[in-house]
Amino acid sequence: MSEIGEPLPSAPTEPVHATASTLDGKGCLQEGGLLHIVKENSRLREQMTVLQLELEEKTRQLSELEQHLKDVLQDRAEREERLNKRIRDCHLALAKQSTPGVKYMTKKMEVESSRMKQDLEEAQSRNHYLQEQIGIQRQLLTEQEQQLQDSWRASAQLQAQIMMYEAELEQAQGEMLTALQKMEDEKNQAIEEVFQHARSEMKIVHDNLNGVRMNLLSIQPALKTLTSDYNCLKNHVRDFPCLLQDAVSQTKKEIYQAVEEAKEINQDLLRKYKREMQLRKKCHNELVRLRGNIRVLCRVRPITREDGAGPDNRNVVSFDQDDDAVLYVSHRGKTSMFELDKVFQPYALQADIFREVQALITSCIDGYNVCIFAYGQTGSGKTYTMEGLPEDPGINQRALQHLFGEVAERSTDWDLTITVSMAEIYNETLRDLLGSDPQKTEDLTMRNLLAKDPSEKLEIKLSPDGSGQLYVPGLIQIRVQSVDDINKVFELGRVNRATDFTNVNERSSRSHALLIVSVTGINLTSGVRTTGKLNLVDLAGSERVGKSGAEGPRLREAQNINKSLLALGDVICALRSKQPYIPFRNSKLTYLLQDSLSGDSKTLMMVQVSPMEKNVNETICSLKFAQRVRSVELGAAGRRVENQHCSSRQECELESSLSAAQQGRHNSYPGGNIVGKSTAGKRRLVASSELNH
Repeated sequence: MSEIGEPLPSAPTEPVHATASTLDGKGCLQEGGLLHIVKENSRLREQMTVLQLELEEKTRQLSELEQHLKDVLQDRAEREERLNKRIRDCHLALAKQSTPGVKYMTKKMEVESSRMKQDLEEAQSRNHYLQEQIGIQRQLLTEQEQQLQDSWRASAQLQAQIMMYEAELEQAQGEMLTALQKMEDEKNQAIEEVFQHARSEMKIVHDNLNGVRMNLLSIQPALKTLTSDYNCLKNHVRDFPCLLQDAVSQTKKEIYQAVEEAKEINQDLLRKYKREMQLRKKCHNELVRLRGNIRVLCRVRPITREDGAGPDNRNVVSFDQDDDAVLYVSHRGKTSMFELDKVFQPYALQADIFREVQALITSCIDGYNVCIFAYGQTGSGKTYTMEGLPEDPGINQRALQHLFGEVAERSTDWDLTITVSMAEIYNETLRDLLGSDPQKTEDLTMRNLLAKDPSEKLEIKLSPDGSGQLYVPGLIQIRVQSVDDINKVFELGRVNRATDFTNVNERSSRSHALLIVSVTGINLTSGVRTTGKLNLVDLAGSERVGKSGAEGPRLREAQNINKSLLALGDVICALRSKQPYIPFRNSKLTYLLQDSLSGDSKTLMMVQVSPMEKNVNETICSLKFAQRVRSVELGAAGRRVENQHCSSRQECELESSLSAAQQGRHNSYPGGNIVGKSTAGKRRLVASSELNH
């Protein structure tokens, strides 16, 4: 080893460092072997520590069992002492109660007096009582003996467990000693192997060192060549910043040019994508019309200041900026996507909502049955969408205003009459919202219209004209001709509707409200008579009783609301799977909507959802139900037309077709020009009877 440290007079500094590096490499090999031994020793120590912990655990369990055995033995001794004491007490009691020397004899004798007979009966009854007491004491003695035997058996089981744990403890100790001895042998063997390996490595290092010394003499010419190359590279490095700057500038120009080209391509692709999306939506709407699917729109209500702040009120709903038919709901770290016909974001206006359903409402003038119903949890904004505010009305009032405009526009060719009815389904009972006490109505005309028997019961029945349509006998119909008439009718219906305060909504609707608009028209030229009906339904909100805090009558209302909505879900499920029997009669709500859901109507569902975290479960349930409704195929809607002047059915159908073609410019809803063939088959549809006031 002394030779390694001696300097060579003819060798330069760099080769000496190379030799030292070689020696360090060989020393690293020795250190690696020693590290392996240290790691192995650490592993063995960890195993020994684990075994010691297991031994301590077994010892602790043994001490616990011994303590438990002592407690059991002490308890058994106390029970034996109590049992012996009771036995002694029983013996003493028997000794006191028993009469020594009593002999039982049976003789016939005559009782001379009633006193002796009475004493004899008392003695016999006392003897019988003492016999019963002896039987009871014997039974108690038997039970105590049984308990004593159970204690002995438990003691024997505990002793057997103690012996088993002791055996396991001895076995663990033996295994630990064996493992320790084995680890010691393995450690000694590893140390010997490392020592032998280090010795052989040192020999190899000495041999390599001699070779390195010979190589140092031949390296000097190569070192001179490397020095000249280094100087050349140094000059290149000095000129490199200028070259690099030129190359970076050229590369930036090329990148900017490529980015601009990519932007132009992306914008072109985006325009094509939006055009394809519009075309797809148009094709989808046409397919929906041909199939007769229920159109489903979604409106997300905004988070207001009254909702408060906090983690439960954060927004969990997001939207697709390129597709207005898709929204996303985040819940428990997962994001669910829901696709409907159109999604309105929280900033959408009442006018935007009505613009989407306007064409559908117009088609009721042409003799189609139309139904629009709002669905969603309590407090999601259904009543606001349907009724709105006086300064910002909803679908109901805007629909009638639009119908008035259509009536005025067609007045030269058509004689159109609009009547309205308002009803609610409260606790599975159909109530007329326009049938309240007429004395509470200030307007004289309205008071005359509402004069009816308040105790009259309303029921849903089949129309007697044979059309298969449903109607409600006795339901008040009011002819409206202006906005003032609408406001009076709406105000009366709003006052009579059942609402109350809950934990979820300050003014919660406790019933399903229906606005029924009937439009009857007669063509002044051809005599064609059309009858259309528009059902605008504000469903009561689905709610969880625990969250809404409903009690007493409110609890019964909530149960009936949820029951009717569940029946609506059953009907949708049956329609979706095309079952032969549809359970419309399971609820008054589904029975009244049978015309709108049985294939002879244009139906639209407005699902209202809340974007807050605390309502995410109800939001997901509402959207899943909306997707199921969207997949229901009702078939193409039929137009209800009747010609009063045609001599034959063929002439009637021809004139109806011509009349519908002339009115096509007024009806922008897809399918508005189709004339009178319902899904039930080819039949003549007769307009339902109306009450003209």
